[in-house]
Amino acid sequence: MNLRIRGIWRIAGLFCLGLGLLLPGLSAHGQDSLPVVGAMSVTGPVAPAMQLYVERGVRMAQDRGFALLVFQLNTPGGSIETLNSIITTMRNSTVPIAVYISPRGAWAASAGTLVTLAGHVSAMAPETTIGAASPVGSQGENIPTTEETKVKEVLKATVRELAKDRSPEALQLGQAMIDNARAVTSTEAISAGLVDLQANTVQDLVSKLNGREVTVVGQKKVLQLTAAQIEDIPPSLIEEALGFLTDPNLVFVFLSAGIWAIIIEVSSPGGWIAGFTGAVLLLLATFGLGILPVNWFGLLFLALAFLLFILDIKAPTHGALTLAGTVSFIAGGLVLFNTVHVPGIPTISVPLVVGTGLFIASTFFAALTIALRAQGTPVITSQMMLIGQVGTVRQTVDPRGQVQVAGELWSARLLEGEPPMQIGERVEVVSVEGIQIKVKRVPPQPMAAGYK
Repeated sequence: MNLRIRGIWRIAGLFCLGLGLLLPGLSAHGQDSLPVVGAMSVTGPVAPAMQLYVERGVRMAQDRGFALLVFQLNTPGGSIETLNSIITTMRNSTVPIAVYISPRGAWAASAGTLVTLAGHVSAMAPETTIGAASPVGSQGENIPTTEETKVKEVLKATVRELAKDRSPEALQLGQAMIDNARAVTSTEAISAGLVDLQANTVQDLVSKLNGREVTVVGQKKVLQLTAAQIEDIPPSLIEEALGFLTDPNLVFVFLSAGIWAIIIEVSSPGGWIAGFTGAVLLLLATFGLGILPVNWFGLLFLALAFLLFILDIKAPTHGALTLAGTVSFIAGGLVLFNTVHVPGIPTISVPLVVGTGLFIASTFFAALTIALRAQGTPVITSQMMLIGQVGTVRQTVDPRGQVQVAGELWSARLLEGEPPMQIGERVEVVSVEGIQIKVKRVPPQPMAAGYK
C-alpha cells in the first residue's frame, strides 16, 4: 500500500514538474502572439528631423509586424518639401498608421493638416485644433499672387486625393483650410467627416479602432487590436540633435565662429586648438546649411566680410575695410536664411546677427590696432640684442679671435688696450660692427670662501 501511494505521489510530482516547465512556454507564446501598437510622439515643425523620425518608425513597424502605428501629432506646420516626403512614407507603409492630434491643447496646423489626412485613420483629442494650412512667404507674409496660386492648387490637389473617400463637406473644409486659412476644433472636424473620431488617450484610441476597416496600400484590412500592447518609439539622439542643428541662429553662430577660429589658426600657426575647433564648427554649420533653405547671397556677403577684415590687417586702411566688412557681415547674416519661412522653425535673430558682427569686427579692429602699433615700434635686430651678452673665447689669432655668444661663433676683436685673449676666457660684447663684434674681458668672479 505504501509503495502504491509513493508511486502515485511520484507520478503527481512529475506531472506538476512537467506542467510547471510547460506553462511558462505557453504563456510566453501567448504573450508574443498579442498585437503590438507602436506609439510615436511626432511633435515640432515639419522639418527633416521629423522626417527621419517618421521614416525610422515606419521601418521598425514593418520589420516587426506591428498591428498599428500611432502618430501623436502636435505641430505648427513646416516645409512643403519635407511634408511631401513624409506623406510618401506614410502612404507606402504596409502597416496601418493612425494620426492622433494630442494631447489636449495640441494642434495640427499648416502642413500638419495634410499629415493628418495622410494617415489611414485619424483622431483628435478633446480641445485640439486642425487647419490654417495657407502657404506663407519668407517672413510669414502672403506670397506673390502667381506663386501663391500655384502652391495652393498643388496643396488642394493633395487634399482632394487624401480625402477622396470622405464626405463632400470634409473635402470642402479641407480646401477652405488652404484657401482661407480656416481652422476648426476637434468637434467641428469630426462632425464634417474630416477626422474619423475623438479619443482621450492612446489606449482609448486603440480600443475604439479595434475591428475597424482601413485601406492600406490599396487593400482592405481589419484592425485586430484586442489586448494590444502599446510600445513607445522615442526619437533617437541623432534625431533630437538634428532638431537643434536646424535652428538657423545656431547654424549662423557655428558658421561665424568656425571661420573666425580658422582665421586665428592661419594667422598664428603652430597650435591646433583653434584650427580643430573651427573645423568642427564648420562641419556642424555645413550640416545645417545642407538642410535649411539658404540664400546663397548671404554666404557670399559673409565671405566678403571676412576677406575685408583680413585685408585691413595685411594692408591697414585705418579701419575703413573693417567697417565695410562689418556692414557686409550683418547684411549676409540677415539674408542667409530668409528665402523661405518654415512655421515652427525660428527665423534668424537680428540682435544676434548685429551683436556677432560687432564682436567679430571688434576683434579684427583690435588686431589691426596692434599691427599699426607694431609698425611704429623701432626694429630691434638680433645683432643689436648681442650687446651686453657674455661669451667664451674659443680661438685666438692675435689681436682677433672667435667668441661663442648666444650659441653662435663670432669674429671678435678686443677693445684698445686690452691684453690678448686667452682660450676659455669670458668676454662681454660691447658693440657690433657688421659681422664682427668688439668685446672686453669680464673680470673673474672671486671664489666664495668655504671650509676645507
